[in-house]
Amino acid sequence: MFLSERSVWPYRYRYGSGPLVVSMPHVGTFVPPSIARTLNDCAARRPDTDWHLPRLYDFLGELDATVVTASFSRYVVDVNRPPDGANLYPGRDTPRLCPTDTFGREPLYRDGDPAEAEVRRRVDTTWEPYHRRLASEVERVRAKHGVAVLWDAHSITAVQPRLFEGRLPDFNLGTADGTSCDPALARSLAVTLQRHSGYTSVLDGRFKGGYITRHFGSPASGVHAVQLEMVEAIYMEEEPPFAFRPDRAARVRPILRELLQRAHDFAVNQSAARRVEASSRSP
Repeated sequence: MFLSERSVWPYRYRYGSGPLVVSMPHVGTFVPPSIARTLNDCAARRPDTDWHLPRLYDFLGELDATVVTASFSRYVVDVNRPPDGANLYPGRDTPRLCPTDTFGREPLYRDGDPAEAEVRRRVDTTWEPYHRRLASEVERVRAKHGVAVLWDAHSITAVQPRLFEGRLPDFNLGTADGTSCDPALARSLAVTLQRHSGYTSVLDGRFKGGYITRHFGSPASGVHAVQLEMVEAIYMEEEPPFAFRPDRAARVRPILRELLQRAHDFAVNQSAARRVEASSRSP
């Protein structure tokens, strides 16, 4: 029954030997036929996809970063939500672990939302493999360097009344209110963005980091997690067919490259400091 589902791996993976791990949990578009046939036509457009991020972040190989990207659409299961479906923003309307409508409140399902057993099946077959790979890569990088920086990359439409009021800043850094990474790293990234006066930015504003940032971020253990939620309009068209805009991207990509270089350099410096500290303790 789920043969076509098993033919597509839940994630794509690029090995890197550097201290950066980059996660892109919402770039996937695959929906298995067993699920697609239960969805309304609005789902075919995949409007809530984080479009074109791998293309925008095409410099990650130059930083020797490890990259994990989702293959399945968030409409199957959202790998940036807790597996128990808990709301990360209490009091706010946020999409579910297995979304039942689009951000624009269009119902996704024709004949009723997925049953609990189906939700658990999707967690087992799609959510769990993504997180096992991400966890193993973060640990591999941390073990090698003594420190790892996990960068969780996202994008969203500039105006989304369901989720926030007004227009979202162009760049939205999230560090779970300063708990998921070293404050020095957060400040460095925020200052970097502030220097680019043609764009707006904020640290720990509306988006403070999803499950991935909050779950993996553990500065005391050497894992620093940062989420970047970026407005789609600064690099693409926000209306179907969601076209990539090379002219806009050419202005944004150097900023992203600068941010990731900052994160990389922070990790390298932290790694060196840990080696010095360890050697000083040796007899």
